[in-house]
Amino acid sequence: MLFVAAVSYAIGMRAAARRGRPWPVLPALLFYLGGLGSYAVIELGFLGAYSSELRWAFTTRIALLIFVVPALLAAGRPLDLLQAALGEGAAARTARVLRWRVVRLFGNAMFATLFVAAVFCIFLTPFAWTLRGTPWIEAVLGILVPLIGLAMVLPIAALSGVHVGLFITIEFLLAFVELLIDSIPGILLRLNGAVLDHAPVFTSAASWWPNPLHDQHLAGDMLWFIAEVADVPVLVILMVRWMRSDRKEAKSYDDLSDEEYEAMTQAHLRGDWAGDDPAAGRQA
Repeated sequence: MLFVAAVSYAIGMRAAARRGRPWPVLPALLFYLGGLGSYAVIELGFLGAYSSELRWAFTTRIALLIFVVPALLAAGRPLDLLQAALGEGAAARTARVLRWRVVRLFGNAMFATLFVAAVFCIFLTPFAWTLRGTPWIEAVLGILVPLIGLAMVLPIAALSGVHVGLFITIEFLLAFVELLIDSIPGILLRLNGAVLDHAPVFTSAASWWPNPLHDQHLAGDMLWFIAEVADVPVLVILMVRWMRSDRKEAKSYDDLSDEEYEAMTQAHLRGDWAGDDPAAGRQA
């Protein structure tokens, strides 16, 4: 995965340069050093090596792969690079894909939080041991989990100008509630007094090796912490959406003539105004 992603991004930068649109250095650094670099550290480092033996290593690995790695990869603006490399046709195709219902669903911050919370609830079941104790499943997770994270992060960022003001307000308010929702699996792991995954006990000569229950508590601590910290960028994105939508609506009102503004006001007072869009008010 590292090789494919690195080569694909390099090909995209070369194609963009040939079209007279040289790619900035900062997004490239964020993609290679931040995104691919963090993926390499997670998968090839301590967390990847001990993921099958330590609960906290496994849960931390999965949480970082679904939260941190996709966010850093998205900071490299791969969709913008695709459009720069392939031209206007790619931009039109990307816009059509972003209008798909499933993409818009994944681009909803509420759905993303609830989906991740549901995934993390697997750690509360014996199925967690099946995932980390089966070598081929664990290997597949190393590829599948960051792709799922990208499927949520990229639409959330790309759809920043799509939602209207009322929807953004509701989404922003519910996001605060969801700060509690995705922390529930970590809290339950931390507070539970019984080992939930029924995994066999691994022995180690190392003095730091935790017993199964302490291992589970550490997993809950890490999952809780990462989930809460990862919600901060989502709130920032929602705030940016809110600000952009507010500026757009304010500009659309400023563009109205006095007669159009008066007609819209009268329509609103009569109760037959078509909505928040001033263009709709012109038709009322």
